[in-house]
Amino acid sequence: MAGAIVRLLTCGSVDDGKSTLIGRLLVETDSIPHDTVATARSVRRGGSTIAAGEIDFSLLTDGLEAEREQGITIDVAYRYFTTEKRKFIIADTPGHLQYTRNMVTGASTANTAIILIDARKGVVEQTRRHSFIASLLQIKHLIVCVNKMDLVEFNKDEFDQIVSSFQDFSAKLAIVDVQFIPVSALNGDNVVHRSENMSWYQGATLLHTLEHISVANELNQIDFRFPVQHPIRVDQGRVQDYRAYAGKVESGIVRVGDEIIVLPGNQRSNVKSIMGMNGPQQEAFSPQSISLELTDELDTSRGNMIVKPNNQPEEVRHLSAMICWMSSQAYVPGRKYILRHTTNEVKAMVKSILYVYDMQTLKRDEEQAALQANDIARIELQLAGPIYVDEYRKNKATGSFILIDEQSNQTLAVGMIS
Repeated sequence: MAGAIVRLLTCGSVDDGKSTLIGRLLVETDSIPHDTVATARSVRRGGSTIAAGEIDFSLLTDGLEAEREQGITIDVAYRYFTTEKRKFIIADTPGHLQYTRNMVTGASTANTAIILIDARKGVVEQTRRHSFIASLLQIKHLIVCVNKMDLVEFNKDEFDQIVSSFQDFSAKLAIVDVQFIPVSALNGDNVVHRSENMSWYQGATLLHTLEHISVANELNQIDFRFPVQHPIRVDQGRVQDYRAYAGKVESGIVRVGDEIIVLPGNQRSNVKSIMGMNGPQQEAFSPQSISLELTDELDTSRGNMIVKPNNQPEEVRHLSAMICWMSSQAYVPGRKYILRHTTNEVKAMVKSILYVYDMQTLKRDEEQAALQANDIARIELQLAGPIYVDEYRKNKATGSFILIDEQSNQTLAVGMIS
């Protein structure tokens, strides 16, 4: 099976057909148990207009009872499917403004996003908001599916107008690759099979596009970053016991014999051995979990970071970052939080809120002094100790963090360093 795993996000406005689109993909790639499909043929939401015996594709992703009753997606619903060409992990995220934080959760691990647009409504506020968040989280591939083309009689002019409107907006965003596909998720046009109703469209179907999108080269294999999860020491009854450091290679490559440096402290050593899931190996790369044995016994603990001497992250005690406030607990000025960055934790305090985005207009509000659930803002933080960071656009692992309430241990915000 060729190709890297596509971590796929679906988003858009309410009732644009996200769950129906994903449901159809799952059914037509034979990724749903037959009894589940049979249930989707017989169960109906209140107000459903789907004919008896037909599949309600949206039921295949709406996993919560509350969602089924309301006919919307609230939580992030994850599904997995496989074709002959590659594997997919797909996240169906909420369209409502009040669930922006759920959408951020789904987007945080995605490398490709599908934006659904209702052909009857065109580009709306939620379209711009979700596209903005996809850009903020450095999702490089955006597939814009103009859905419900059957309800505008498969009209090419309607499609072209939406494409032009979206391009005018997206030109301001940091998205490398944008593709447009006219579809009818309910009827299957251009989802897995080419549509006979839109001969004017000469591009690929959605599934073909997903199978051939290039995501393998997006892993950072240059900057070696190895946050230590915990030291391993085994008493073997010898003069020199086995001592190694377990963790996940967040980026880059390390080989036996490489010179390394441990931060903080700038302790230097060389890699003596690498132990992986299947035993000793000569090299390791992202995202492998390994243990590193060094030629010297160093004072290294959880939260330290092992890197290469000629390629180090930036040491900071003060940083500026974009955050999404995730909690219903409002921001309290002057309160200290725990900042968790990779495997390290330090105390932190928000020094200032530089601006908060108005999620209806995407304009910056420099007067807002409070943060509520779903707010996206740029803030300045003062840290009690150093952390070692890269910009989020270069390295998502070392360029991100979460803020935690000291008393309740609740996650309050996620942040991206830039």
